[in-house]
Amino acid sequence: MQKRAQAFYFLFFCGLTVFAQSSTNFKGTDTDRKQVVSVIEQLNQAMVDRDEDTLRNLTMKELTYGHSSGNLEDKKAFVEAVVHGDFDFTSTATENQTVFFSGDDTAVVRHIFLIEALSKGLPVQIRIGNMMVLKKQKKQWKLLARQAYKL
Repeated sequence: MQKRAQAFYFLFFCGLTVFAQSSTNFKGTDTDRKQVVSVIEQLNQAMVDRDEDTLRNLTMKELTYGHSSGNLEDKKAFVEAVVHGDFDFTSTATENQTVFFSGDDTAVVRHIFLIEALSKGLPVQIRIGNMMVLKKQKKQWKLLARQAYKL
């Protein structure tokens, strides 16, 4: 009898866990998913174009931007480095991108980030992993956090 009770409680608590997770996670509408992917694409293109206005418009004031080297930048430092820094993006691409929604205003994006650039005038190719967190503000998705990691 004790084994039946243990099995019942185990299944009951597993069911509660699944129910709790499914009620707090938001799968995102197709529109949300397309908007998030579009923001990532726009950010990547703005890095290539050194487009200061787009970089500012698509990032939150609280931005924390982590590089695979461990260097952290706030919004001001990130925009300054892209627009005026020694590292000049010539092309970017993403591979294996996934988008996960938590709640109705948070998206987590993971992908492999492929970069071709000039670093102090010398050509470089970089392949790193990225995790990015976007928040919805006034119906617009904006980058809140980004952390790159070495592959």
